[in-house]
Amino acid sequence: MSTPEDSTVQAAGCVLWRRSPVGDGLEICLVHRPKYDDWSHPKGKLKREEDPLAGALREVAEETGHRAVPGHELLTLHYTANGRPKRVRYWAAEAAGGGFTPNTEVDRLLWLPPVAARNRLTQPRDRDLVDALLDALRTT
Repeated sequence: MSTPEDSTVQAAGCVLWRRSPVGDGLEICLVHRPKYDDWSHPKGKLKREEDPLAGALREVAEETGHRAVPGHELLTLHYTANGRPKRVRYWAAEAAGGGFTPNTEVDRLLWLPPVAARNRLTQPRDRDLVDALLDALRTT
């Protein structure tokens, strides 16, 4: 017998950040997905039995071309996508090298200061993740 949890799409992602190469601040990585024409944090569905953090780091690598050093777990977002409930766990992650190559899933990548990143994100729910990242970095 299936439970409501069984029908929930499990996903994970990261709020990927780096120290600004020009100045003292930090920059947050956003990806553009042409299928949805949206700007978001790198994330994706977990594979069967995949550890959520491992899945989040895999998605960062696949979507951005960057390796990431995970930090604090941030928020878990719950919403409906394509008529199904979706649960996405997010972690803070510092970029640790790599390079972006456009592909069919993600065609553009931007590194933006936090205020600009909040403004560029398509979904309002994703904006809370910027604040959660900044709070997590202040406490470490």
